Amino acid sequence: MPRESFAARQARTLAIIAGLKRAYPDAHCELNFSNPLELLIATILSAQCTDKQVNLVTEALFQKYRSAADFANADLAQLEHDLRRIGLFRNKAKNIRACCRALVEQHGGEVPRTMDQLTALAGVGRKTANVVLGNAFNINVGVVVDTHVARLSERLGLTKETTPEKIEQALMKLVPQPDWAMLSHWLIWHGRRRCAARKPDCAQCEIRELCPSAA
Repeated sequence: MPRESFAARQARTLAIIAGLKRAYPDAHCELNFSNPLELLIATILSAQCTDKQVNLVTEALFQKYRSAADFANADLAQLEHDLRRIGLFRNKAKNIRACCRALVEQHGGEVPRTMDQLTALAGVGRKTANVVLGNAFNINVGVVVDTHVARLSERLGLTKETTPEKIEQALMKLVPQPDWAMLSHWLIWHGRRRCAARKPDCAQCEIRELCPSAA
């Protein structure tokens, strides 16, 4: 297969995006939230845990803890108990309480809207910050790279990079900035519904003709 130029790969990427838009017109963040704080907490909880399990836990959690101050003032043992069905719940409880204490002390209890301010919070890395900025505030600073995005980026031939940081930078060069937040949703939905890790459904794939890995 001849080497693909950047211009050709960018054009193919735009065609892939168009195909995914048609296939998943309702694609969205599958963590349940009603405000930026809830999304921040849910995203911290989602590390090494399914969105479905996080949503089961946060349904009651967000009824009990309604503000950053509520989390900041929580008894740690009680918060751990409330998160016990989440993987790594002890560490996540500690980070959430520390994160919310910083929100109260430094940001008036509000979730900040910049990458630097978000990543300074306990338990918040670039991926979590991108989720919050893109989905709570519609601010496109970067691309969320989870396991689905990483796998499909390689499978679709969008980049040969293997680390989340480098995959993100490669995707940001290929995709128009207004689509950065949605790109991850389209790829995640496709990864969950069509392009599974072990048995991708290439026969029914909506973007098969654009994929160099199609069987």
